[in-house]
Amino acid sequence: MIPILGSITLSTALGLCLISSFLLLIGLRYKEPKYFISAHRTINLISILNIFSTFLLLNELIGSNFDVKYVAHYTSIETPLIFKITALWAGQSGSLLFWLFILSIYTLVVFYKEEKVIATYFQWVLLVLTLVQSFFLILLNFIENPFEPINVGFIVNNGNGLNPLLQNLTMAIHPPTLYLGYIGFTVPFAFAIAALITKQLDSIIWIKKIRLWTLTAWLFQSGGIILGGWWAYQELGWGGYWAWDPVENASFMPWLTATAFLHSIYIQEKKGLLKLWNIILILTTFILVIFGTFLTRSGVMSSVHSFAVSDLGPAFLIFIFIIFIACFYLIWLRLPIFKSQKKIKSISSRESGILLNNVIFVVICFSVFWGTIFPVLSEAVRGSKITVGPPFYNQVNIPIGLILLFFTGAGPLLVWGHTSKKAFFNNFRMPIIVMIFFFLLCFIKEIRGAAMVSFSLAGFSVAAITKEFWRGIISRKSQYNESMLRAFFSLISKNRNRYGGHIVHLGIIIMFVGFTGHAFDSEIEFSLKNRESIDFNGYRFELASLSPEERPNHFAWIAEIIVTKTDKTFITTLYPEKRVYFHRHPNPDKRQPHSELDIYSTIRKDIYSIFSGIDGENQTAFFKIMINPLVRLVWYGGYILIIGTLIILLPNKEKLWI
Repeated sequence: MIPILGSITLSTALGLCLISSFLLLIGLRYKEPKYFISAHRTINLISILNIFSTFLLLNELIGSNFDVKYVAHYTSIETPLIFKITALWAGQSGSLLFWLFILSIYTLVVFYKEEKVIATYFQWVLLVLTLVQSFFLILLNFIENPFEPINVGFIVNNGNGLNPLLQNLTMAIHPPTLYLGYIGFTVPFAFAIAALITKQLDSIIWIKKIRLWTLTAWLFQSGGIILGGWWAYQELGWGGYWAWDPVENASFMPWLTATAFLHSIYIQEKKGLLKLWNIILILTTFILVIFGTFLTRSGVMSSVHSFAVSDLGPAFLIFIFIIFIACFYLIWLRLPIFKSQKKIKSISSRESGILLNNVIFVVICFSVFWGTIFPVLSEAVRGSKITVGPPFYNQVNIPIGLILLFFTGAGPLLVWGHTSKKAFFNNFRMPIIVMIFFFLLCFIKEIRGAAMVSFSLAGFSVAAITKEFWRGIISRKSQYNESMLRAFFSLISKNRNRYGGHIVHLGIIIMFVGFTGHAFDSEIEFSLKNRESIDFNGYRFELASLSPEERPNHFAWIAEIIVTKTDKTFITTLYPEKRVYFHRHPNPDKRQPHSELDIYSTIRKDIYSIFSGIDGENQTAFFKIMINPLVRLVWYGGYILIIGTLIILLPNKEKLWI
């Protein structure tokens, strides 16, 4: 009964989308408020129906109703409750419904938060959001219905269960966070389209609104990417957090263009420059979101993150084509408005630095885009797929990334309009001294190549940001007689955009240092029996015990590995596992084992242990140990980035009392 209700709910929502779009267009044509009122009520009802249908599917997942095909595929009786909930976004149709669920929440928030925006402009925003909802409702009604029942005559007593790789608590947080970012870019896209149609491109309201919504989506997208890296590092067992996987790239590309937009929209707000560039960036961001969704769901790319092959590919390509043509036409139509008498006056200005920063982001995005689609193009043209792996991305993006690292510190040191020789020398002197110090330190430590440059530029950028904070703190201390600590917090409170941005940059610099640690990774594979040991990289690894354990939904072999220094100083005990899940496949011989790794982590390095396999007859276990320096700095930098973004998003104290 509930699956039928779910299908009816989705069908009704699609019909209401068509009605609300028609009402909005009639209202815009005849300027009649009564049509807007009816459309607004319909839009609210659509969002409520979408949210309701999501909870209906969630109810079926939790209740293990195996009469629904989706439930049978992604849960089992033994699946823990938390993973029955996360199964909502584990499969194709469920994740599309979850996408619609998030978009419906955004639509409701936009409606109640922005309804005081200029009337005509706001109606176009709602129309764009409704049309995007319509597209996903078409997919759910005609291609991927999450409420599709099991074929008549089949009785399913238990389901397949959730993929073991997804039975991780991070997967309860990572996909929703990433979706909030990914889908959140729909809102600034809607604002941009509305601005193009209504010619509101110079409006401060548009600039501030679109910047706020983009920053909100960017925050979630950043958090989702970082959590995805954490999940890959903790669960996939290859010792890394970023592999330039096509689906990873799909999430990274819109992040790059949105980051560029957030920098250049600041120039438009301050100086009235780069209007056309900003529109292109934010429209491209949404197009890349839909393109990334196409990559994930069409089956054209092979990835551990992607969904099964489906019929969604052509629908997404048509949608991308329609969006691209509409955006191109609107930009061409409004070209006269984009012409500006103002220009960047000096190459040494902050405007010039931000623009160059933008170009770097776009170049990185293009290299990632080309590397991602090249295998598909090569297969279409030659008939054979040419794989593009991490070496290509690293070779292209590491030099560009180092330039970006430099501008992360150099940007705040430049002055709006023009940086005089005196100001240039005064601002850059101390950061350059710090950079030279780190360069010499790396030389003494025999660190060479890109790692040497990275550490030196990180020192330069940290010194530049520290200088900015120090200068502001000293100014407040002398002007208001504040303590150093109070001056620090007052500085941030009075100018959240500027100093929150510096904190975000500081987080990115720390992440860069963590990335650089990858150059010093080392690993070893070996086999051990009980009480045997092996020495590697200054550590001794001893297999203390090997014990079996049966749990509710899997069987596990648990290894106890004692880690000491070679001088017998105790470090830690690691407990990696080898698991076999009961209900992932009906044929026991085809059930895939899963390695549950264990990590000992410090700020200097991680000891990463993987239980590769076991020979039960000889009681021999096979392991892989990796020593990964500075990985923690990647996560610490991510925390700082999130904190800095939240500071920017916090309302001013004065506004809290309005």
